[in-house]
Amino acid sequence: MTTTQQHTSRPPKLTSKGLAAGKLGLMQSTVIGLASTAPLYSLAATLGFIVMAAGAQTPAALIVAFIPMCLTAFAYRELNTAIPDSGTAFTWAAKAFGPKTGWMAGWAVMVAGVIVMSSQTEVASKYLLLLIGDGSIADSKVLVTAFGALIIIAMTWISYRDVETGAVTQYLLMALQYAAIIAFCIGLYFAIQTMPELGLKFSWDWFNPFATDNPAGFVQGVLIAIFIYWGWDTCLALAEETKNPRTTPGLAALLSTAMLLVTYIGITVLTMMFAGIDDTGKGLGNPEGADDVFFALRLDAMGSWGWLLVLAVAISALATCQTTILPTARGTLSMGVYGALPKRFGVVNEAFKTPAFSTLFTGSASLVFYVGMTIISGDILADTIESTSLAVALYYAITSFACIWYFRSSLTDSLRNLCFRLVMPLVGGLMMSAVFIYSAISMLDPEYGTTTILGISGTFVMGVGSLALGLVVMGLWALRPASRDYFAGRSLNRDTPVLVPEQ
Repeated sequence: MTTTQQHTSRPPKLTSKGLAAGKLGLMQSTVIGLASTAPLYSLAATLGFIVMAAGAQTPAALIVAFIPMCLTAFAYRELNTAIPDSGTAFTWAAKAFGPKTGWMAGWAVMVAGVIVMSSQTEVASKYLLLLIGDGSIADSKVLVTAFGALIIIAMTWISYRDVETGAVTQYLLMALQYAAIIAFCIGLYFAIQTMPELGLKFSWDWFNPFATDNPAGFVQGVLIAIFIYWGWDTCLALAEETKNPRTTPGLAALLSTAMLLVTYIGITVLTMMFAGIDDTGKGLGNPEGADDVFFALRLDAMGSWGWLLVLAVAISALATCQTTILPTARGTLSMGVYGALPKRFGVVNEAFKTPAFSTLFTGSASLVFYVGMTIISGDILADTIESTSLAVALYYAITSFACIWYFRSSLTDSLRNLCFRLVMPLVGGLMMSAVFIYSAISMLDPEYGTTTILGISGTFVMGVGSLALGLVVMGLWALRPASRDYFAGRSLNRDTPVLVPEQ
């Protein structure tokens, strides 16, 4: 059989994967995109670490990290317009580059989702426990881990139920987050007026990446900052369940990333002006408070209402726990439908129209990873963040290049195509690739990060190790008869029809 014949011979034609179509509008998709990034949780978990790495150039690091994210979002929008598939990076890479590249892109999405649940549940658990009594029970690693495990189980159950109900829930959670953000910023502003000696005087140099005296630290700060923008692609993973699936998800992704940039820069500048970047006291560079900078500043900004900020951070982490499960489960669902994973991953619950096995698998894998890594090393928060960024940089780079190659025949048809399908994806893909390569090499150092596993950097083990494991899993699955259609390019190729009902 010739290669052409292999690609034109397909399994029986499908019209959809069985997901509930037309449930989400632009507002719901944008809110889900914001909830997936969880502004309060993301800053609470990363701001201290970014300051420790980038120093006064932290705002510049946030902007530099935003650039490839924004460019990648345009690549996502272009691909979604042509192929609104829940598999996103997996499906697009397979159509552009072939089965193996597509499989690794899908694996990277899954790895990122599973790993990041550790930091999400850690923050959610710790902040909720801080609200009980004097908050001292949050110092118990056993209680924090046990409660975190319960959170993963609860969020998995909610994600299993109904995507529309989950979206409505996110409205309330997002409203609470932004109410707390506004109150926190107003409180910091007035605190700066009364205690200006504590922090830093505003400087435009904060926005100049070339003003840094530690280029290596600045790059590390950018890598960490990439994490806080990650999540907007959830909009695209829910394309099959969205009204106008070819246009709404892409627009929602762009709106959510723009809102995030404004939010992050505003909070960071005010926080630096109040607390400064010293490595002692309330300084943002103090390692002792790096994993919860908001908790240290809650009373200064909000007084007796500081507990609301703690609650809002916890809710933010809870919200992103749920929205992290959504795209990860839909990615493995798509892989199951096309034969890149066992068929059980492609099963949809008939009652709820949600991925059945894929959702339960995502939750279970996250639970095992979280508890297992906590037992191995008690301090995993910072390393899980950087490990996640590594996986994200990989599949974002693959997606950006997939956009160029998929649309290669029409790149010069118009100035618009040249800009949105070549220039932007190319720059974004190269930036993501550079971040991935530089970071992977840096992680070879056993002293990199905060944890060591068997004499190796914990960040390297979780980041590079988990991606390398994908090559092994792919090789083993390729040996199974059920995978032949996929790896032969029959079940998914450039000509495979989009499995989304047109609306």
